[in-house]
Amino acid sequence: MGSFLTGKVVAVTGAGRGIGRAVALASAAEGAKVVVNDHGVSLTGDEPTSEVATAVAKEIEAAGGEAVALADDVSTMAGGQRIIDAALTQYGRVDGVVCVAGILRERMIFNMTEEEWDPVIATHLKGTFTVFRAASAAMRRQRSGTLIGFTSGSHQGSVAQANYASAKGGVISLVRSAALGLHRYGVTANCVAPVARTRMSANVPTELTEIGEPEDVAALVVYLLSDRARQERITGQVYTVAGPKIAVWAQPRELRAAYAEDRWTPGRIADALPGTIGTDPMPMLDRIQAMADAAAADKRPNA
Repeated sequence: MGSFLTGKVVAVTGAGRGIGRAVALASAAEGAKVVVNDHGVSLTGDEPTSEVATAVAKEIEAAGGEAVALADDVSTMAGGQRIIDAALTQYGRVDGVVCVAGILRERMIFNMTEEEWDPVIATHLKGTFTVFRAASAAMRRQRSGTLIGFTSGSHQGSVAQANYASAKGGVISLVRSAALGLHRYGVTANCVAPVARTRMSANVPTELTEIGEPEDVAALVVYLLSDRARQERITGQVYTVAGPKIAVWAQPRELRAAYAEDRWTPGRIADALPGTIGTDPMPMLDRIQAMADAAAADKRPNA
């Protein structure tokens, strides 16, 4: 066993399968006591079961670690609170939370229903908030802790996942807000955008050229949970991990500006915006065109 997280208590949501499971196991292997939470639902959010969380907790215990299993629904405030309460009751503190839980309900935006929009936002975005909210209160008292949210490259936009992309963009803003608001209390917050072979990635309509395994993602998460990352004051960041590749995303910032001598009018904007202010290229549009061209040629494009 390693020692990166010795003495720490870490709660992981969506920990029954895939990346969440890998994070829970890696955290335990590095010395953490782990709260394993998974509502146990299918990709569409149906058929909840507690068996997957219990199975991961037993794996940790069989390897000599300590874990407690829960099957709470993170989309509720009570569910998020119970996860943190379990850590505090069982182990007396909470040093890190990792919010991996998520579901998919794919549909083109013009066909998407409220029943397909709401659960995805509730699981990804609200589900991160409920755990962050409960954990941050405890971490504020401790004057230490780490919050980790999970986003996706889809936060740039998605053809048939407007609900998922919106939630993942929201998670980034939530993480940055937590980083700003909790800095004075010694609490850090960061975001991970994984590219790994999981149930969710199996249906991606492109052949991913940069992709890894859940264990690759877990290694980055363990580092972000550690004192080494805290000593480097890493907070408010978004990292992609795809196998051997780790990349950091840019912070939002203005690119170019123009000022009117008086008040802007539509005509003045029409003269100034295209040539002076311009646009920021949208790589996803080029990828969509490449996909359309490949489909017309009966090929599967690389991404």
